[in-house]
Amino acid sequence: MANNNIEKVTAYDIAQMIDHSLLRPDMTRQEVAEQCEIAHEYECSTVCVKPCDVEVAQEILKDSPCKVTSVIGFPHGSNLTEVKLLEARRAIEQGCEEIDMVLNIDRLKSGDLDLVEADVKAVCDIAHSSNVKVKVIFENFYLTDDEIVVACKLCTNVGADWVKTSSGYAGGGATVEDLTLMRANTPAHIQVKAAGGVRTLDGALTVRKIGCTRFGATATIKIVEEAREREAAGTLVLPEVVEPLGKKY
Repeated sequence: MANNNIEKVTAYDIAQMIDHSLLRPDMTRQEVAEQCEIAHEYECSTVCVKPCDVEVAQEILKDSPCKVTSVIGFPHGSNLTEVKLLEARRAIEQGCEEIDMVLNIDRLKSGDLDLVEADVKAVCDIAHSSNVKVKVIFENFYLTDDEIVVACKLCTNVGADWVKTSSGYAGGGATVEDLTLMRANTPAHIQVKAAGGVRTLDGALTVRKIGCTRFGATATIKIVEEAREREAAGTLVLPEVVEPLGKKY
């Protein structure tokens, strides 16, 4: 008997979930340019680049539907708010349509919630005034479940567009448990991004099943090629049971 609960997706659906991550500190200008071409070819939603590489990426992708995004307060979130605002302004001036900011992790853990909320709000306000969307990186590796819930509420209060698991530079990344918790504690209009550890097509399908709309990836070619193969075979479907992505600790 056919399973009517199986949800098929397309390879394009998967590609449009990808923020192709170009954040390795030793990545050269030439490598960034080459990877931007790959992101365009594989129909990624965005490339996510270091602030110094925004102009390089924008030049390559100026006629592409693949957007340029950059990171703010990366990777620790401890920059002063005025520094984050300067980074955000420059990224927007250079053509970014989305920015990924790191909230102030240590102040969140210290219980200084007013500061954390004001910090995120300031970046969201300046971005939204230019129709630029904001993803807020929590760095869940360092947070308890209660702190993740608090961070979700703060981001909801200030109108962030996404909540995001991690920078990729802590000891752990996206987990099923954390993503499920984030999705459960944000309203439907706030999206969830998985970052850190989505390296396979099955991982991508898992985070989509949970309710994520984006994930960060460096294994873009592998993921999209396999998605195209499975789509052609009629087997590109969401999992019925969500399997673990990885471990937080």
